[in-house]
Amino acid sequence: MQATCLYESEMTAPTEVGRLGRRTVVAFSTRSPGKETSNEDSAAFLPWDDHSAVLVVADGLGGASLGELASRRAIEALSTALQLADRETYQLRTAIIDGIEAANQAVLSIGAGAATTLAVVELSFGGPEGELARTYHVGDAGVLICGGRGRLKLLTTAHAPVAYGVEAGLINDDEAMHHEDRHVVSNVVGAADSRLEIGPAITLSQLDTVLVASDGLFDNLTTDELVQLSRRGTAMDAARRLADAARERMASILPGVPSKPDDLTLLVMR
Repeated sequence: MQATCLYESEMTAPTEVGRLGRRTVVAFSTRSPGKETSNEDSAAFLPWDDHSAVLVVADGLGGASLGELASRRAIEALSTALQLADRETYQLRTAIIDGIEAANQAVLSIGAGAATTLAVVELSFGGPEGELARTYHVGDAGVLICGGRGRLKLLTTAHAPVAYGVEAGLINDDEAMHHEDRHVVSNVVGAADSRLEIGPAITLSQLDTVLVASDGLFDNLTTDELVQLSRRGTAMDAARRLADAARERMASILPGVPSKPDDLTLLVMR
């Protein structure tokens, strides 16, 4: 299997970027509508062996050219860590953690306020436990896993004050989507105090969908919308629906409807 990395992409439609077992991975990435500077998001499908792989989305911060540089450096560092890891002695989880630590140092070395958020999914399909997914994330890029009937199996919590308010029951999901501080992030790759959150191992069923995306998706579509748009059809079908819905929402001026123009990147695996 070949690795696929996406940097400063200007896609007009989703494209298949990899396969793992019977599952297909489809990507879409483009810059914010009307934006004159580059897309600051990056993404990758990184194979580990015939039965394991990594999905990753990075959303760069910092303005000017620093955002796209930060997200690129983070994915390059993670990819290099996976390539150099000794398969005889290293577990994939260890290689991912080492790669994210290397990514933090790589982005810190840029300086000038460069930073990126990061969402990673470890996929391991070769063991006796079946097909497993585990999440790693820093910031507000996120991961959603849902079943074919719409059951939400996992949704990462963004490292952001508004997201913590929802988690604590202080505000509801609708209020969070319209909150004036929904863009504020409290944890990034490229900070001396950056922290990594590791999720539990999730057993994947045949019709489950794994969605990894930048906040350009999560800030424009509700969790229910994300589940309904991603749970049916092929990975390509789901990616098209999600991309179209998010782009339409970004252009919306309807009262009460969330709308936050932003770079948009997503990976869908079914």
